[in-house]
Amino acid sequence: MKLAFVIVVFLKFLLVRGNLEVVQDDELMNLIRTEKYVVVLFSRKYCESCDNYENELISLREELVDALNAWVVKVEDSQMTRLYSQDKEPVIVFFRHGVPLLYNGPLNDELILHTLTSNKEPVSKELTDNTFEHLTQAATGATTGDWFVMFYTPDCVDCTRMQARWEAVGAKIKSRINIARVNKAGSGAATARRFEVLAIPSFILFRQGKMYRYNIQKFDVASLSDFALTWYKNVTPEKVPLPKTPFDDFVTMVAMYMKENPWLWQLGFGTFVLGLFASLITRFTRKAPAEKKKSAKKDKKEKSKTK
Repeated sequence: MKLAFVIVVFLKFLLVRGNLEVVQDDELMNLIRTEKYVVVLFSRKYCESCDNYENELISLREELVDALNAWVVKVEDSQMTRLYSQDKEPVIVFFRHGVPLLYNGPLNDELILHTLTSNKEPVSKELTDNTFEHLTQAATGATTGDWFVMFYTPDCVDCTRMQARWEAVGAKIKSRINIARVNKAGSGAATARRFEVLAIPSFILFRQGKMYRYNIQKFDVASLSDFALTWYKNVTPEKVPLPKTPFDDFVTMVAMYMKENPWLWQLGFGTFVLGLFASLITRFTRKAPAEKKKSAKKDKKEKSKTK
């Protein structure tokens, strides 16, 4: 164990002295899984602005290693870039326990250092059906402050791509607004139904007993941050509904499922029409022989009377 520790320290000492270490995507994934802090420059070859970003990180590397014991590496022409940013390279992403934070500021060494060192832990809180109302007090607008919440599902690609940007939003507004995520498909399903969240990702600002839906199709850090801080005033507020009873939640669940899957009611309606049509045909076909039999019986009876 001591030898391994010495090797790691020595390797980090060497990294402080040269260019950024270039790693491949699989090596980067291993670092993200195993290391507490990893600072990554997503770069590409023959890119002047990428070189400028690399030089800035090289000048900061020793401080980042001292302050965070972080790995500072570079990947070139990576397929992973689009997972963390809408922009092209260069992009700086800071991984904390595997959770990415997109650096969304100017190329300034002091600002980069401040942003990374002041966000050593993930900013966004994970809220569930059990914790949402207790932590946010959304319906009462009480003492926990404003909350900006992203509703997501684990299998949503756009939601996965939002994670680093959402952490960047949190880093930008955390001194004024709490930021959180709710898993619409899992532990936060009832909460999503409570607020009638259909599309994902969806964003709602909860403020003083009111809720403001983010209906702008721009998911960059600046637009989301501006909405939470000031632009929400341009949106018609809604009163925050109280948590639903189990029965009301079940009714809402069925209604939302039908909205999300309109083919079901269409199929049901079609089945009903076909069933009704089949029933009418069956009744008609049964009625015709019965009437014929009744008529024949009547004729026989009348003939017997004439005799």
